[in-house]
Amino acid sequence: MDQKHFDTIVIGGGISGAAVFYELARYTNIKNIALLEKYSSAATLNSHSTSNSQTIHCGDIETNYTLEKAKKVKKTADMIVKYGLLQNAQNKFMYSHQKMALAVGNNECEYMKNRYEEFKQLYPYIKFFTKKDIKKIEPNVVLNENKTADRTDEIVAMGVEEGEIFTTVDFGLMSQNLIEQACLQGKNTYVAYNQEVIFIEKRDGIFYIKTRDFKEYSAKSIIVNAGAHSLFLAHKMGIGLDKSCFPVAGSFYMAKEKILNGKVYMVQNPKLPFAALHGDPDLLANMNTRFGPTALVIPMLERYHGFKSLPEFFKTLNLDMNVVKICFNLFKDPTIRNYILYNYLFEIPYINKRLFVKDAKKIVPSLTTNDIYYAKNFGGVRPQVLDKKSGELMLGEASITEIPGIVFNMTPSPGATSCLGNGYKDAKLICQYLGASFNEDLFTKELL
Repeated sequence: MDQKHFDTIVIGGGISGAAVFYELARYTNIKNIALLEKYSSAATLNSHSTSNSQTIHCGDIETNYTLEKAKKVKKTADMIVKYGLLQNAQNKFMYSHQKMALAVGNNECEYMKNRYEEFKQLYPYIKFFTKKDIKKIEPNVVLNENKTADRTDEIVAMGVEEGEIFTTVDFGLMSQNLIEQACLQGKNTYVAYNQEVIFIEKRDGIFYIKTRDFKEYSAKSIIVNAGAHSLFLAHKMGIGLDKSCFPVAGSFYMAKEKILNGKVYMVQNPKLPFAALHGDPDLLANMNTRFGPTALVIPMLERYHGFKSLPEFFKTLNLDMNVVKICFNLFKDPTIRNYILYNYLFEIPYINKRLFVKDAKKIVPSLTTNDIYYAKNFGGVRPQVLDKKSGELMLGEASITEIPGIVFNMTPSPGATSCLGNGYKDAKLICQYLGASFNEDLFTKELL
């Protein structure tokens, strides 16, 4: 197709870009829609299964979610499952596994009992597990260091057994499926790979895009879902300058065998904005257990592409006294400071495994350094956005909509789980801008 002008262009072919591309094609009367992706295929970065825990984060075992946040997250998580069922994706890119949030020690156990009582109405399927129950479901969680008896510390959990609900998604495969389905909706859809967008400008009501290889596109509206690069591109347009970004990389350790039968999450430290360590069956590694993530602030917007994005990091950081003040306030808190510094040690050969196993023993007491290895090239980068106006680290998604007709999204975890919910919001915004219509009835019937 030679056409380079569109009604809407989506930039970024990860799960968020793929989701809104599908929703525009399926649920709106917008005719000409394009998707531009930087690399040679969809979902090669944070949406790839090696870069995330492959979890539908619906709020039932994520202990950092309040009940109010869990209600919102559950709504978008249900959309993932509904879409998967529409596509007959069971055991193709959507799976059902056991999962639980594990409490260790008297304080955590008391907290978990109270949390179960508070959350069981929102999640009617959720069960409370005693140590005896856990032993049947996850024996390695209960056995002591030598596997000779049960661990002595008190443990309880809340969760769901295998087959009850869908818990796991290969978001890379789902991204590909969304793009394929979008192209079957009878619209003028256009997908172009190896298109690294380096510049966007708006002239006379039209957006003009330039790529690294000197290709040009134009559109009446644009949605940018390019991870940390969304903020980089916004800054190049002179907007979103009140925001900065810490790219946080997560690393994983892989077990040499299947140690856990399903997902085991730990109680989140309420002071930390990063995910607590957990164990998951890895879809790409014969269901062997993957432990992680660690959390490491790195001076790059992408991992495993050398130092290519180092200059882009400094432009996106947009360093000034506001950023310095936020960093200072974060480091003033000993819990956050020690956590950040401790996580750097997880990247140092020889000592990294020993330190990591020490933490992971809270889940599997018998775990040794011989049981795991550093999962090379696993783990993505999540943009943790800093709000210079409020002087705080922003938790959750951030959008920049200062220029009518263009949206820049930064979606840290659980961005994959909320992709269809975020896409719905952006598709409606673009419809409003273009004077187009959104088929609420069809959307409600299929995804709500």
